[in-house]
Amino acid sequence: MADAVAGRDKCGEPRLVSLPLSRIRVIMKSSPEVSSINQEALVLTAKATELFVQHLAACSYRRGSGRERKALTYTDLSKTAEELETFQFLADILPKKILASKYLKMLKEKRDEDEEENDSGDGNDGDEAES
Repeated sequence: MADAVAGRDKCGEPRLVSLPLSRIRVIMKSSPEVSSINQEALVLTAKATELFVQHLAACSYRRGSGRERKALTYTDLSKTAEELETFQFLADILPKKILASKYLKMLKEKRDEDEEENDSGDGNDGDEAES
């Protein structure tokens, strides 16, 4: 099934991978530990990436609310990244969307808490210094 989705190259031949190998090479070379990349390793990395993305999309689609609309949404992806242990390493990359007003409110509450902690912390430090 994955090969059917991969498409065809310029000559009409079926391609093994659909991701652009040149982009993957650039990403791999961006690591300071990598000096050269074997062509086979490049193709395998591309194929593994495609399979991972397909698995993430399939899990998100099955778990998400987009099934009724036959669509995969960002919310479905972020929910999967948050709830499934397999994908939790993506939680920072795919955070839940929140409204700006909610974010600003959360930020203000956090600042207020930090100020209260600093105020109470300063009082204790001053008493200890006088003793």
